[in-house]
Amino acid sequence: MFPFEYFNPVKVVFGEQQIEKSLSHLVLPNEKVFVCSGQGSAERIGVLSKVRAALGSRIVGEFAGIEPNPDIETLAEASKQVRAADATFILAVGGGSVIDGVKLIAAQAKLNLSDPWQIVTSRGRKITDALPYGAVLTLSATGSEMNSGSVVSRKASGEKKSFQSPLVFPRFSIIDPSVMLSLPLRQVINGIVDPYVHVIEQYLTFPVQAKLQERQAEAILSVLLEESPKVIADLTNLESRKNLIWAATSALNGAIGVGVPQDWSTHLIGHELTARWGLDHAQSLAVVLPSLLRFAVDSKGHMLQQYGERVFHLKGSDVRLEAIQKTEDFFVAVGAQTKLASYGVSSADCESLASDLARLYPHGIGEKSEIKGQDFLTILKGCK
Repeated sequence: MFPFEYFNPVKVVFGEQQIEKSLSHLVLPNEKVFVCSGQGSAERIGVLSKVRAALGSRIVGEFAGIEPNPDIETLAEASKQVRAADATFILAVGGGSVIDGVKLIAAQAKLNLSDPWQIVTSRGRKITDALPYGAVLTLSATGSEMNSGSVVSRKASGEKKSFQSPLVFPRFSIIDPSVMLSLPLRQVINGIVDPYVHVIEQYLTFPVQAKLQERQAEAILSVLLEESPKVIADLTNLESRKNLIWAATSALNGAIGVGVPQDWSTHLIGHELTARWGLDHAQSLAVVLPSLLRFAVDSKGHMLQQYGERVFHLKGSDVRLEAIQKTEDFFVAVGAQTKLASYGVSSADCESLASDLARLYPHGIGEKSEIKGQDFLTILKGCK
C-alpha cells in the first residue's frame, strides 16, 4: 500500500425530510445565502420551495441555469452575482454538475480572476480561498457532494477538464433519497453507471496489498450489481434507491482511493466524447470502459481476475475476459448503450478524436501512463 493522507470534512445528513428538518440548523443564522441550481428540475420537484421555506430571509440571491457539464461562462456569471449580493454562503441545489459548478463559483467569488478558466487549467492550484457552501442533492451519480473535485466545460472551445482543491469541500450535504424518486429513467441509469466506473477507476489497476480498500471497492460494486435491477424494475423502490445513492456517494468520497494506484483513463477519453458529441458523462463511460478493459486485459490482469472471482463469482483459471463481458452486460441490462454507433459517431470521427487524444496526452494516460499514440484509436475502434 502506498503512503497516503486522508481528509474529508463533509457532514452528510441522509434520509427523508432532512431538508425540512436539518437545513435551517446547518446554515448559520446570520449567513447571507446565495442559492445556485440547475435548469429547472429542482424547482419542478419542489426542492427549491423547501429550501426557501427553511432559509427564509437568509437568502440574498438565486441563480438558476447551471447546465449539465457546467460551462465556465455560466459559472463566471453566477460568481459575479454572488459577489454583487455580498453573500457569505452558497447553497448548491441539484446534482453533480450543479455542485461541481458551485465549487468553481465559490472559488471565483473570492479570487475574482479575470479568466476563471485558470482555476481549471491550474488543476485547482490557483485556489487560495473560497466561499463556504453546502449542498442539497437532487441527483445521485458523481459523488461531488462528498469530495473536493470538480469537472467544468468551456463549450466555446469544446474542452472539459477537472480540478481539485481541499478548499472546495462542501461544509455539509443533505441527501434525501425520496426527492430522487421522480427522476427520469435516463438519469437513474446514469446514476448507476457513473459510480460503478468511479470504483473501477480506483480498483482495476495493479495490486499493492491494499486489502481493505479492495474489499470496500468490491462491496460498492456488489451493492450496485444487486440493487440496480430492482430500481430499474421499480423506480419507486425507495429502499433499493437508498442503497444506490449511498453507494454512489461512497464510490468517490476518497476512502477507496487512498494508498492505491488510480487509472481515470476511461474518464479522460469519455470527457472528450461529451465535449464533442454531447453524450452524458455516464453514457460516455459505459461506451469506453469495456473496450478499454479489453485493451488493458494483460496490464490489469491480476485485478481483473480478482474482480471476476470476487464480484461476479466466476470460476476458472482465467476469467478476465468473462468479467469484462459481465460488466458490459450489466450496463446493457440497466439500459445503458455501450457502442458509439448508438450515438451516431462514425469511424472517421473516431480517427479524428484518437489523433487529438494522442496530441492532448503525449505522455500517456492510465495508472502506468501506458495508453498513448495509436492506442487511442484501438480503444475507440473497440467502442464501435
